[in-house]
Amino acid sequence: MAENRKLANEELNRISPEEYKQVRKLPIVVVLDNVRSLNNIGSVFRTSDALGVEQIYLCGISGTPPHREIHKTALGAEDSVPWQYFESTIDAIKHLEQQEYKIVSLEQTEKSISLTDYAPTFDRKYALVFGNEVKGVDQAVVNLSHECLEIPQFGTKHSFNISVTAAIVLWDFFSKVKP
Repeated sequence: MAENRKLANEELNRISPEEYKQVRKLPIVVVLDNVRSLNNIGSVFRTSDALGVEQIYLCGISGTPPHREIHKTALGAEDSVPWQYFESTIDAIKHLEQQEYKIVSLEQTEKSISLTDYAPTFDRKYALVFGNEVKGVDQAVVNLSHECLEIPQFGTKHSFNISVTAAIVLWDFFSKVKP
C-alpha cells in the first residue's frame, strides 16, 4: 500500500479571519430559526466558514457568540463569519426580502422540491432557513418562503440533525454554484 501522509496544519494554507472577510462569498445567508443547541449553531458557523457563506442570521431562541458551547464546535468560525441576531425570524425574512434574497426553507412540505432536483444559480442571492431541532421551520416562516427544499431520505427517520442538514445543503449549493 502506498504511503499517504496527512498534511500538517501549517501545510493547509489557511487564511486568517481578516483575509476571509475579503474573499468572494457564496451569495447565501443562513437563517437559523429558533435553533436551541449551541453545538448545532457552532457547527453551522464552521460549515459556513468552510464553504464561504456570506452571513448567518440567528433568530429567536438561537444562541449568539461569544459562547463557550458555540466555540466548542465552531473552532473560531464565529469570528470569521459575520452574523446578526433577530428576535423574530419573520423580521429577518422581511429584511432579507427587501434585499432581494430568495427565501428557501429546508422543510418537508406538500410542495417541497428535492435537493437533488434543485438548480441554484450564482447570480441569485439565497436565504436558506434551517429550523428548530424538534419543530423544524415555523409554519409562518414556511408561508413566507419562495420555495421549500427537502433532502431525500430512505430510512426510518424523516429528518437529519440541523447541523447535518446545513452541511449537506450548503455543500450542494457550493458544488452547483461555486464561483
